Amino acid sequence: MNYRHAFHAGGFADVIKHIVLVRILIYLQEKPAAFRVIDSHAGAGLYDLTSDEAQRSGEWLTGIARIMQARFSDAAFALLKPYLDIVRAFNTGGELAAYPGSPLFTRALLRPQDRLTACEIEPRARAHLIDALRRDAQARVVDLDGWTALPAFVPPNERRGLVLIDPPFEAKDEFERMAEGFARAFAKWPTGTYVLWYPAKSRRASDELADRVAEAAASARPAGKGLRLEFSIAPQTAESALTSTGLLIVNPPWTLASELKTILAELTKPLGQGGPGRYRLEAMS
Repeated sequence: MNYRHAFHAGGFADVIKHIVLVRILIYLQEKPAAFRVIDSHAGAGLYDLTSDEAQRSGEWLTGIARIMQARFSDAAFALLKPYLDIVRAFNTGGELAAYPGSPLFTRALLRPQDRLTACEIEPRARAHLIDALRRDAQARVVDLDGWTALPAFVPPNERRGLVLIDPPFEAKDEFERMAEGFARAFAKWPTGTYVLWYPAKSRRASDELADRVAEAAASARPAGKGLRLEFSIAPQTAESALTSTGLLIVNPPWTLASELKTILAELTKPLGQGGPGRYRLEAMS
């Protein structure tokens, strides 16, 4: 598949991915020591939901638009509030017209001592990202292919942080490149937290990726732990648009699994199409 983000910004896959990202960053804030986020395929930073691409796909209407209007339990709302607050900060006046990408979610949660390295090789997206970050001293935009950047930028000087691997899946071998890229980076920095996003269209491809990531994580001493999350808004077929999204999270915060159980159960109804969605959350093995 070709996951051009202007078409998919604010869709259900973004919602799930960015909620997880925000919860991990909130956890990293709990210790005073600095952390760094490395975003391997950062994108344009901020997406116009009134653009032709967003209007044509309409994915944000069944994604972030529904989440902004949904009612949640007190427990789930407390966990979702930081994510929702960041989205609202880019939408003054009460109308939903913009959706931030992962670099802007990250930047919103950096403390003065923290840093972001955002890699983007596509010229237009990189220019938009630089503009969105306003040449921020804490956020460095790098003109470097994400697969090259992964082993080059780890371990960071801060020795704490997160690597987000979120490629556009334009190439047929993207699953293989993701597994290899993770393994190379993890070998150099086995104590970092890693989040790998993938489109869950092929069960075989998804399972093979999870197995290879789990195998690489298990090679560390002590072995890295992992979570596998998949969320479906409708049954996935070969002919349909993306209806299932996946995340592999290596070295997750110890609080994350319980938080996600609370959150995901309450996202199935607003995000589901033709009925409630469904999710799976399990330890990688």
